[in-house]
Amino acid sequence: MKLLEGKNVIITGASRGIGKGIAKVFAENGANVAFTYSSSEAPALELEKELNALGVKAKAYKSNAASYAEAENLVAEVLKDFNGVIDVLINNAGITKDNLLMRMSEEDFDSVMDINLKSVFNMTKATQRTFLKQRKGSIINMSSVVGVKGNAGQTNYAASKAGMIGFTKSVALELGSRNIRCNAIAPGFIETEMTEKLDEKTVQSWRDGIPLKRGGTAEDIANACLFFASDLSAYVTGQVLNVDGGMLT
Repeated sequence: MKLLEGKNVIITGASRGIGKGIAKVFAENGANVAFTYSSSEAPALELEKELNALGVKAKAYKSNAASYAEAENLVAEVLKDFNGVIDVLINNAGITKDNLLMRMSEEDFDSVMDINLKSVFNMTKATQRTFLKQRKGSIINMSSVVGVKGNAGQTNYAASKAGMIGFTKSVALELGSRNIRCNAIAPGFIETEMTEKLDEKTVQSWRDGIPLKRGGTAEDIANACLFFASDLSAYVTGQVLNVDGGMLT
């Protein structure tokens, strides 16, 4: 029996990077996957095909989670396409617009807060009715070690990820009596397509500063999500799991 056999999952921002890694691991564990993308249509459709080939149902949706209306429409569509059931929501959509505070524009602050944090409100609110009706559900919010400890040059990103942790704990308290769990994951330095463009010497110096002496993979984060999505974590809610190779130790 696969850990997520027959469960229906929504993942926001899954056409690449960590989201894509989660979608693959979940499909391999028997989950049906509805996932969103913002602009990368070709990679999203390619992933949809790849997941369907694993014998599960998978569908890509173009949707902006930062829009309340689009989040509502997305969930309505997913319920229609996936037999009216949602078991797991993973709020993974996120962007960075790094700069020192003195140089950061209001627009760069607002867009990061909207896409990283308001999207979590939008999607959780849109799926809450279904979870309450089912009297079960698992919500997983993708925070960051930066949301736990802060980082110079990332006031907007750190604020959005710290806000996500406060949101997670509050939702866990509100919905726990209905058997709805809400947890957060705080990834450290994860090596994805984005980090491949960085200078190798810089990347190696980051690896050297991590106790496990390597960057994480999308699969490392996906496995943590797998724990929170499955019944293995049936008695875990309101928690933040640092998946960072010991970076914050």
